[in-house]
Amino acid sequence: MKLTPAIYGAAIVASLLITVSANAGTPPQYHLGQEVSLPGDEFWDYLTFDGAAKRLFVAHGSLVQVLDATSLKPIGEIPDTPGVHGVALANDFGSGYISAGRSGMIIVFNLKTLARVQEIKATGDNPDAILYDSFTHKVFSFNGRGRNVTVIDAKTNAVTTTIPVDAKPEAGVSDLAGHIYVNLEDKHTIAVIDAKQSKLEKAWPLDGCEEPSGLAIDRKHHRLFSVCVNKVMAVIDSKSGKMVATVPIGGRVDGAMFDPETQLAFASGGDGTMTIVHEDTPNKFSVVQTVTTKLGARTLALDETTHRVYTATAKFGAPTPGKRFTLEPGSFTVLSIEP
Repeated sequence: MKLTPAIYGAAIVASLLITVSANAGTPPQYHLGQEVSLPGDEFWDYLTFDGAAKRLFVAHGSLVQVLDATSLKPIGEIPDTPGVHGVALANDFGSGYISAGRSGMIIVFNLKTLARVQEIKATGDNPDAILYDSFTHKVFSFNGRGRNVTVIDAKTNAVTTTIPVDAKPEAGVSDLAGHIYVNLEDKHTIAVIDAKQSKLEKAWPLDGCEEPSGLAIDRKHHRLFSVCVNKVMAVIDSKSGKMVATVPIGGRVDGAMFDPETQLAFASGGDGTMTIVHEDTPNKFSVVQTVTTKLGARTLALDETTHRVYTATAKFGAPTPGKRFTLEPGSFTVLSIEP
């Protein structure tokens, strides 16, 4: 057959469509990208990505370090946040909220200037994970030793109520439709909170999941991803509480994220691995990659636009009396895991 320009052009288009179709369902492969050293020799906790300003907030000891998310260069900091655990961002109010565990305070700051605005006393000991729910315009502080949740009205920064959960709450997520889900570490359950009424609705058992910590959500398909100390990611139906699947992951895990565009769930482990799980269907999940990171890199943040994942760690020294381990001075590092 003679290849006329029209036929030749159509053949190229068809070939491209076949290539795109073949690659569309292929998850990206990730690798360890940038490694940037930051000052400070204290321990760290959650990382928070600010999609509006392309910044990364790193909870580190007694301050929050703010980085440009592309270059990972420091662009600011929020000091005097003793025992900082996490940062929640209320972009619609231009406010950020920091959980300072040792002082028992929630610190409000201006998102544009990073200036401290207000301090709010948490209603439970050791405010840890913290979440802003844009559906109800409320901030939820999950208080570890307090075994409860402090609820703050982001419009007024007033504490409106305390929700007892009778367990140690860890990470929480919102379905942006009126429900907050939070892992209860020592009860091996997920609590369901009515966000509008600010009250505990129920708690679902996580059979086969020990000490759940990190939590992520696929809002479109109503799936929760809870990562567990016994090297399991538990996938739960967020409407019924039914266990849908369990997937093997790495050890010493503490962070979970879900990317709705790529349908990938991430579990970061302090054992130096990041497990990447693909949602093949809402009822079928496959481990597609285990990325080597660094020992201690147990929490993470996700940029849903570039699909980069961020984590942090330091080098560990010999244990000292009364402590499990120490950190080598000058070794704190933020890492980017890149597709």
